[in-house]
Amino acid sequence: MKQGSISAVNLSEFYYKTCQKLGKSTADIRYYQIRNTMAVVETDAELARNAGLERCRQQADLSLADCYVLAVAKRLNAIILTTDGELSKVKDVRTQLFRP
Repeated sequence: MKQGSISAVNLSEFYYKTCQKLGKSTADIRYYQIRNTMAVVETDAELARNAGLERCRQQADLSLADCYVLAVAKRLNAIILTTDGELSKVKDVRTQLFRP
């Protein structure tokens, strides 16, 4: 079985959204669960540039955090698993859309 990866930027976004909806203690628990089960890809100069480039060139209305997902997926030659319909439409990375 392959290990999942998440960018530090997206983990931060996950934390704040969980905190807003479910509270800080739940956000803390889920944050550490993810950190202990997935590889966290820290931001570096190349990743920051590539995420900015994705934001510049993508036709879809993607957030900067979504563009970090794209940059990480390209770096790792990975499949993006997402619930975001817009992100699932990108053409140059394989995606799998999950509907809630």
